Amino acid sequence: MAVRLLCREVTELCIGKPALRPLTATATVGEALLALKSRCDGELCVSVWTADKKAIAGKVTVADVVCYLCSESNISDPVRALADPVSALLPKDSALVCRLEPNSSILDALDAILDGAQTLVVPIRRRKLTAGGGGDFCWLTQEDLIRNFLNSIAVISSIAALPVASLDVVRSDFLAIRHRDPALSALPLLRRAISTQTSVAVVTDDGKLIGEISPSTLAHCDEGVAAALAVLSAGDLMAYIDWSPSPPESAILAVKSQLKNKNLTGMLDLLEEEFSQTLPISSSSSDEDEDTPAMIRRRPRRTRSGSYSSRMGRRSEEAIVCHPKSSLVAVMIQALAHRVSYVWVVDDEHSLVGIVAFPDILKVLREHLTESL
Repeated sequence: MAVRLLCREVTELCIGKPALRPLTATATVGEALLALKSRCDGELCVSVWTADKKAIAGKVTVADVVCYLCSESNISDPVRALADPVSALLPKDSALVCRLEPNSSILDALDAILDGAQTLVVPIRRRKLTAGGGGDFCWLTQEDLIRNFLNSIAVISSIAALPVASLDVVRSDFLAIRHRDPALSALPLLRRAISTQTSVAVVTDDGKLIGEISPSTLAHCDEGVAAALAVLSAGDLMAYIDWSPSPPESAILAVKSQLKNKNLTGMLDLLEEEFSQTLPISSSSSDEDEDTPAMIRRRPRRTRSGSYSSRMGRRSEEAIVCHPKSSLVAVMIQALAHRVSYVWVVDDEHSLVGIVAFPDILKVLREHLTESL
């Protein structure tokens, strides 16, 4: 049974997945942001392709945009940063993106992830790539692989029932910030969380877990959350994210006040108005500042449904946790149920002791299954 499970073609895991929406690396950050906002298929990222549209360069989410706008070089003028090429958001290591052929096996996908690939792409139609690029491909995620193993629980039952503490899957090198620390100080950690598909824990001074700043939650926000990230504490940012994209007026006023106090007036536009990619603005437009990039026009902010954590029935401060004695299968089910790729590990006092992430689970499952071949 293990042989059959590992030798299945990856295309079986791609049935029903939406085709990638292509965006060339020459597009702007603002165009990527608009593409993300206009998606209606449930996907929270857009694929970025090389200029010749023959190879995928990576993927971008709102979390990537927010981190870019809050970077040291852009935080004082985020509007200008929206005109930068979207390639600025991509990691420099091209090996992080791996293409698998339709006849690749589950084992091939596992090995690609364990070798360091963060993004797997698979053709979903067996035909030559057209000028449109991404329409022939879909993402293959760590979540897809975990669900595949859970659907074959009989094959992994002997190891799935063991506690995570006994399987060497609890990592102590997690990303964390204290709740009173400026959220902006977590920016390097947030970038690492994006690349590792984990999260940044928010803890008390004595190490108790009280929440998280999650890239998957940020992916459901809009660019205005960058203004909150720039001035709020980590604890206050968690609450702001849960309100996003329609925080109460009192929270917006508090952020605006701090932006003015820190002379980050360029961030005010991200709170007050929503940016729209459009045709070059006529020089006769009297309501546009002459320093605003020509391709950026402003329009009133739209109101959308609540944040990811709210829609999933939880708030960001209610991070998904397990205990060292929790079974591997229980952790897998927890993560899949909440659409995250990790679970925090806490002790009886709710102190944070580690994190269990999908790649570590996949490594253990691969070793277990190959030993039984």
